[in-house]
Amino acid sequence: MTIPLLPFRASTAQACHWLAQQTGSPWTLARLIENGVIPYVWLDYDAAYPELFGDANGGYPAPIFFEGDTQRLAAGSEDVLITMTKDVYRIVTQLKPPGFRRPLDALRFLKKDLERLAGKLKRDAERVSVDVDVDEPKESQLGISKDQVLMAFASLVKIDMEQALAAAGGMFGDEGARVKGSVTKSKNKAIWNPVTLALGLNDVYRVPMSHLKRAFATQACLAAWVSEWNQTLALLGK
Repeated sequence: MTIPLLPFRASTAQACHWLAQQTGSPWTLARLIENGVIPYVWLDYDAAYPELFGDANGGYPAPIFFEGDTQRLAAGSEDVLITMTKDVYRIVTQLKPPGFRRPLDALRFLKKDLERLAGKLKRDAERVSVDVDVDEPKESQLGISKDQVLMAFASLVKIDMEQALAAAGGMFGDEGARVKGSVTKSKNKAIWNPVTLALGLNDVYRVPMSHLKRAFATQACLAAWVSEWNQTLALLGK
């Protein structure tokens, strides 16, 4: 099957179709947003917002990055609502209420962003394949190592997670998210259940659930835990 050419600014349908051909799995607007791809909408010049357009008197592509706006799209809204964007000079601008509304078919995704995502997903899949082929001790299948914990979650919190993992045993008291019995003579052998750990980060450190969902969707070391993560969220109603 011939993979279609990707336009410089692809519509949602074009972006999803192209990524489906690249990854072998279906794509939706919600999945694009969950993977951090920023949608754009072309704004024709509006004399009511001269500071927004500057010298671009013909208009410019405005990014939609504010979490409230993107989550509304991911939830299945019938149109686009932009309450915050960047002006033509890439300076963040809060729009006057009620903001700008545009039809869903006005959304566009940059070719370079889609290609970058496809490349990342391919590299992650290759790393997962290599990990699966390695004959590891059974215990390691019950959790992820300290290095993997730091790779997946350290950027989401303001604390020194490496120190917290070492000082707090299971991170949240007693064994906590640490797999019981995974520490023998060396603390470096400890492993953590990433689902339990992520729920603790949300509850104790207020890490947004959307950031944790993105981690499970994009981090190769969490690929084997996606099913358990989704099942847990369903049970918790999240």
